[in-house]
Amino acid sequence: MKSPALILTVTLLSTATLSQPASGADGPSFSRDIRPILASRCFVCHGPDEDHREADLRLDEREAAIEAGSLVPGKANESELIRRIFSTDPDEQMPPPDAKDQLSDKQKVLLRDWVNSGGEYEPHWAFVKPVRHDPPASKFNDRIRNDIDRFVFARLEAEGLAPSSEADRYALVRRAYLDLIGLPPSPQEADTFVADTDPQAYEKLIDRLLESPQYGERWARVWLDLARYSDTNGYEKDRPRSIWPYRDWVIKALNADMPYDQFTIEQLAGDMLPNSTREQRVATGFHRNTMLNEEGGIDPLEYRFYAMVDRVATTGTIWLGLTVNCSQCHTHKYDPILHSEYYGLMALLNNADEPDLPIPDPTVVKQREQLLAQIDKLESELVSAFPPLPETDTNTDSATEVERRQQNFDQSFARWLDQERKTAVAWTIQRPTKLESNLPRLEVLDDGSIFSTGDITKRDVLTLTFEIAADQLPITALRLEALPDDRLPAGGPGRAYYEGRKGDFFLSEVTAELGDAPVSFAAGSQSFGKISIGSGNAKTENVFDGDGSTGWATAGREGEAHQIVLNLKEPLTTAGQLSVELLFERHFAASLGRFRISTTSDEGIPAATKLPVELEASLASKAELNEQAYGQLQRQFLRVAPELAEARKPIDALRRRLPNLPHTMVMLERPDDNIRPTHRHHRGEYLSPRERVEPNVPAVFKDGGPTPTNRLEFARWMVSDHNPLAARVAVNRAWQAFFGTGLVATADDFGTQANPPTHPKLLDWLATEFVANGWSLKKLHRLIATSATCRQSAAVTPELLERDPNNELLARGPRFRVPAETVRDIMLKSSGLLSPKMFGPSVYPPQPASVTGLAYGSTRWNASAGEDRYRRSLYTFSKRTAPFAAYTVFDAPTGESCVARRNRSNIPLQALTLLNDDMFLEMARALAIDVVSKSSAPDADASAIGTKIFRRLLTRPPRDAELAAIATYQRTQLERLNGGELKASAILAGRAAKGSAVEQQAIQASWVMVARALMNLDETITHP
Repeated sequence: MKSPALILTVTLLSTATLSQPASGADGPSFSRDIRPILASRCFVCHGPDEDHREADLRLDEREAAIEAGSLVPGKANESELIRRIFSTDPDEQMPPPDAKDQLSDKQKVLLRDWVNSGGEYEPHWAFVKPVRHDPPASKFNDRIRNDIDRFVFARLEAEGLAPSSEADRYALVRRAYLDLIGLPPSPQEADTFVADTDPQAYEKLIDRLLESPQYGERWARVWLDLARYSDTNGYEKDRPRSIWPYRDWVIKALNADMPYDQFTIEQLAGDMLPNSTREQRVATGFHRNTMLNEEGGIDPLEYRFYAMVDRVATTGTIWLGLTVNCSQCHTHKYDPILHSEYYGLMALLNNADEPDLPIPDPTVVKQREQLLAQIDKLESELVSAFPPLPETDTNTDSATEVERRQQNFDQSFARWLDQERKTAVAWTIQRPTKLESNLPRLEVLDDGSIFSTGDITKRDVLTLTFEIAADQLPITALRLEALPDDRLPAGGPGRAYYEGRKGDFFLSEVTAELGDAPVSFAAGSQSFGKISIGSGNAKTENVFDGDGSTGWATAGREGEAHQIVLNLKEPLTTAGQLSVELLFERHFAASLGRFRISTTSDEGIPAATKLPVELEASLASKAELNEQAYGQLQRQFLRVAPELAEARKPIDALRRRLPNLPHTMVMLERPDDNIRPTHRHHRGEYLSPRERVEPNVPAVFKDGGPTPTNRLEFARWMVSDHNPLAARVAVNRAWQAFFGTGLVATADDFGTQANPPTHPKLLDWLATEFVANGWSLKKLHRLIATSATCRQSAAVTPELLERDPNNELLARGPRFRVPAETVRDIMLKSSGLLSPKMFGPSVYPPQPASVTGLAYGSTRWNASAGEDRYRRSLYTFSKRTAPFAAYTVFDAPTGESCVARRNRSNIPLQALTLLNDDMFLEMARALAIDVVSKSSAPDADASAIGTKIFRRLLTRPPRDAELAAIATYQRTQLERLNGGELKASAILAGRAAKGSAVEQQAIQASWVMVARALMNLDETITHP
C-alpha cells in the first residue's frame, strides 16, 4: 500500500530576497528559505484549509508533519517529505510530474539540508512583534543623514555597492514638493531653494511643506484609495451619495497630524467614543464607503452581507496587511486564519446601523435663516393681501381698504375655524402593550409613537397589540400618523435609504383583529398620499384592498407629518386586545420609521385633517383657545385660504429654494439589547448561515491580552501592542508612496505568500520609531524625506540596471510615474489655473460627455464653472461605474474596493490623453497665453518664453539643446499657422486676448503647441 500522497501545487513566488545567501552556518533559515517553498508548493493542499487538505496531512504545523512521518528532524533520509521530492517514481514524486511548477534542484537541497539541521519551524516574521534593531555601522558615514541610511547603506556595503550621489537641487526641490504636497514648485520657489546656502535649507523646506494645507490633500488621496472613497453608490444605478464630509475629515486630520492610532480609532469606531463629537461620527464614514445596491429586485440584507465582506477585507488589508478575504469561503490556504475566525472578525464590525448625519454647514444655515426670515415677513403680510370686503358689506361707510381687508379676513377665518371645530375629532393615542416584527426593532417613545431601528427588508410586517379599555368604547376609526424624525433618512417618516427615495415608505396593507375576530374597514381618508413621486394621489382604500402592490406613501413630502384615517365597518363595542398589523411590501425596503396609532369614538365619519394633531385636539376639546393656539390656527388658515393662493406663490417659491443641510453617511452602534447576530456562512454563501459566531480575532494574534468584543475595543486593539502588523503596514505604505514600491512589495499582503521585506530590520525599526514618535505621520514622512537614501540621484548606471533593475537595494533614488491625479494637478499648477479652494462637495472638471453617457441612466456630466472647474483633482466627482476618464487612463482606482497599491502602466492612450483631451488642451492654452502675454516681445523673445514654459512644467532650466529644439518646434508651428495648415483660432479656442491681431494670435497658438508637447514629456509626469 502506497503512503499518503503529498499533492503539492502551483503558484511559484520568490523564495529568497535579492542576492541573499541561501542558508546560514547552521542550515537554511525556515522563514527566509523554507517557508516560501512550502507556502507556494505545499500549503494549498497540506495547509490550514481542512476543506482542501489532501490525505489529512498538514505541513504548516511541525507537530503534525512529524506525527505523519513526513518530517523526521535531523534525518532527511527517513523523512517521507524528502523521499517524495527526490523520488523518480511518477506515482510517488512530489510535486506530481504533471504539476505546473516543479521544485528546482536548489530547492530540493534546501529542504533536505533544513531537515538534516533539525527541521525547526519559526513563526512567520509578520506575526512576530517588531523588534527595534540597533542601526548598523556603515563605511559611508559621510553620506548618512539619519538612521534609515545606516540600514540601507550597510546592505549596499554587503552587496558590494555604494549609494548614488545626491540628486541635483532642482530634482530635490521638485521631488520634495511632489512627495509631500503633490504639486510641483513654481520656478521662483525652486530658485529660492537652489540659491539657499543654509546647510539646513532642505530640512527647512521639508518642514514648510509638512505645514502646508496641501499636505493633507496629497496624503488624503493615498488614504482614500484604501477607504474606497467614491461619490456614488456603485452597482447598476450608481446614484450619487453625500459622503464628501468624510473626505474633508481625512484632509483635516492629516493636516493636524492626528496620531495614526487615533486616526484609526475614530474611523473604525468614532461613534462609540465617550461623548463623541460630530467630527468623530463623520470619521466613521470610512466603512460607509462600501457600495450600495439600489436595484429593485435585490435582497437588501444580502447586499448588506456583501458590504460586511468588503469591510472585513478592507480592515484586514489596511491594519493587518493580510488577505483575510480568502477566508470568507474556507480556511485560508496559506495564512493561519480559520474560516470561523473570519466571521469572528465580521462580528466585531457587524453591530452598527447606518444612518445619515446632518452637517450644520454655516453657509447653508445662513442661507436657510435668510430665506426663512423672508418667508416669515411675507406670511406676516398675507392679511393685507386678503381681498377687501365690498364697501356695502362693511359695518361703517367710512372703512378704509385696509380695514375692509382685515374684516374680510376675520370673517373668513371665523367661518373656517367654525368648520374646523365641527369636523375636529377627539383621538386617543394608543400605547402598544406588545410589539412584534419580522426584523426591525420597535420602541415606544414618550409621546406614544413607535420608533423603528435595525434592519429592514422588502417585506416588513409590524404587529402592534393594544389593550382597549371599556371607557374607550365604542371605537369607530383608527388613525395612523406617519411622523418625521431627524434620525431617519431625509427626516422620515419612512426608512427608505435609496437616493431619490430617502425618507419614503410604502404601506401596502393594514389589517386588524379584536381578540380572534377580524376588524373590517369601510372607508378612509388621508392628509396627503402618493404611490410614488410624480404619480397621482393614492386611494386610502389601497391599504385594505387585499392587494399588496397598492398602498400609501408620501413621496416628495419627506420631513413632514402625514396621517391616514381608516373608518370601521362596524364600531368596536367590546373591550380586549386589539391587534393591528402593518405590511410594508415593495420592490425596495421602505417601512415606516416613526408612527403613532390613535382611536376615536366619534359617531360621525372621522376624516384625516391637514391640521397639526395638537390643534385638532384643541378644537375637539371645545375649550376656549389660548393665545398661542389661536395664533397657530390663524397661520394655518393663511396657508390654506383659497383667497390667498396667488399671494402665497412667492412664499412657495422661497420654500422651494430652502437648501437642505448637507449630510454624510456614518455608523451608529446598536444598543446592547439589540445586538445583530453574526453567523458563519458555509462556503461564504449568504444563504448558507450556520452556527452563530462571537466577536473575536484570529488565534495567531492572541498573546494573552484582552480579546476585543465590540467595534471600539477592536479599533483600539488594532493599534495596540497586541497587533504586530498595524505599524509595519503603515510605514510600508509610506515608504511605497516615496519610493514607488514598499519594503514589502505587496503592500496589501504581508502573509506567507508575499515576498519577504527587502530590508526587514529597517522595516521593524521604522515601525517601532513610528510608535515611539506618537504615531505621527508627519514625523514619519519627515524621517523618510530627509534621509540620504531618499535624496539620491535617480540616474541608473548599467551596473545597477543589471544588478538591481527594480531598485530593491535602494542604491539610487526613486523614479516612477506620478499618480493619475498628480498628473492633472501638475498641469493645473503649471498653467496657473489651479484653484486653492479646499473642502466641500465634489466638482466636475471637463471631460467628454460620452464617458458618463454610457452609464446607467445616461448620466449627464455638467462641467463645473468658475474656479470649481480648476479645483484640485482630489475633489473631482467620483462615479464608480464611469470614473473620470483622464484618471482611469493613468491607473486611478474606481473606488469599488480597497486599493493598497495602484497599478502603474505605460500605454499609448496616456500620451494621446495629454495631447488631445480638451481639459489638458485648455491648460496648455492658459499656460502659453499667460507666459506670452507677459513677454515684452513675444515675436522675438523665443528663448525666454520657451524657458518659462519649460520651467513651469519641469522645474529645472532647460539645457541648450532642449531650448534649441523648443525654438525650432515653435518656429515650425508658426510657419504652419501662417501658411494656413493650422488655424490659430481653433488652437486658442477663444483664449487669446480679444482684439488680438492675426499675427499675435498665430504666435500665441504656436506656443500653445509647444506647451502641449512639453506637457506630454515623460519627465513632466515622472517622479524625479
